Amino acid sequence: MIMHTPQRRDFLKTAGAAFTTSLFTGNVKGANDRLVGAVIGMGRMGMANLSFARKMENVSVKSVCDVYEPHLKQAVEATEGKARPVRDFREILGDKEVDFVCISTPDHWHAYMTVEACKAGKDVYVEKPICVTVEEGAQMVEAARKYNRVVQAGTMQRSGIHFQQAAEMVRRGDLGKVTVVHTWNYGNQSPEGIGNPADGDPPAELDWDMWLGPAPRRPFNKNRFGVDPKAFSHFRWFWDYAGGMMTDWGVHWLDIVQMAFDEAMPTAISASGGKMVLTDNRDTPDTIHVTYEYPGFIATYENRSGNAQSMFGKGGGILFHGARATLFVDRGGYKLVPEKDAPLAEVEVKRFNDSNTAHWENFMRCIKSRERPISDIETCQRSTTTCLLGNVALRSKLRIDWDSGKWTTAQADARKFLSRESRDPWKIRL
Repeated sequence: MIMHTPQRRDFLKTAGAAFTTSLFTGNVKGANDRLVGAVIGMGRMGMANLSFARKMENVSVKSVCDVYEPHLKQAVEATEGKARPVRDFREILGDKEVDFVCISTPDHWHAYMTVEACKAGKDVYVEKPICVTVEEGAQMVEAARKYNRVVQAGTMQRSGIHFQQAAEMVRRGDLGKVTVVHTWNYGNQSPEGIGNPADGDPPAELDWDMWLGPAPRRPFNKNRFGVDPKAFSHFRWFWDYAGGMMTDWGVHWLDIVQMAFDEAMPTAISASGGKMVLTDNRDTPDTIHVTYEYPGFIATYENRSGNAQSMFGKGGGILFHGARATLFVDRGGYKLVPEKDAPLAEVEVKRFNDSNTAHWENFMRCIKSRERPISDIETCQRSTTTCLLGNVALRSKLRIDWDSGKWTTAQADARKFLSRESRDPWKIRL
């Protein structure tokens, strides 16, 4: 059953502004007090977040946690032996000295750990996408509000000044009326993809059952675990643990789209796609095209794996198409291209700041001020849900009508994809 939680309407209105809703907490830190943190999940994202956290002023990372011994050892070494290695995240949640946790695990663990961290009185930085089902996202928001916690999601592009400027240009009407927005990731991969390794025994250094956690019990497969020194982990290509490119990258682009349109959500979603290029053992599509109908405009997300050509020669990004101009934006900057005879000049701007560092700085400030952060859990819930609904439309083979008031679909046959059964003892309890 889907959790119905009220949605905020007073969303970010101007670029660069911070949310100002105060949160009451009995554990308020002063501006000069030292914050103690822990990082859970020490893969590539976890190691990156460990680095950002350690750069913050008056912050110490007490513990690092992973179920894979090589990752745990690597994390301890990165702290010059200062961080304590932990194999069970529950030990961290029980540590009263820890003020905040960073959750950089595979996606299927995000919701449970976030809820439990909130219940334990910890503030949370949780990687995107925040969850793998619509119901989980609602539970995460409910936990953050119920336990008065600051929860920052890892959609760090919101902290990029050039992304903020681009969103403000759309809101201000610089492009004229925007009726079409296009987002994409393109590439040209070898058909072998990640291959087809046979199931087998997990490595001795890995607690496979704990890695699976709330996900269905499965035999160990190298690709499901997915650790690859040359790539981000392949777990994201299996429905049990993630949502493919739609949630892995689509959430970054569509989060900015919704930021530019005052956090609007789509009212209807349709999708097509499948495995059309790759012959490996992934579940998620290598080719997908999703169309979102929003009030007043249409947005699309497209991923393809068999052709890398794109406008501006970019492998990914956002195009806002307005009556006066088109605006392209990605992590490198933005470019404004006027329509013929429009009284505008072409403008190209490179990025101004390191959005990851700025995102962590925002999180640290909000822990102390108790304001809601720039990627507050409820904002990223909306962006993540939009992406999840793209996958729901694909898997259900339905055109979906979305009711953001009731937080469910009009189509009953689509609702079975909005939630999942979690294995004991990992069911979320608020």
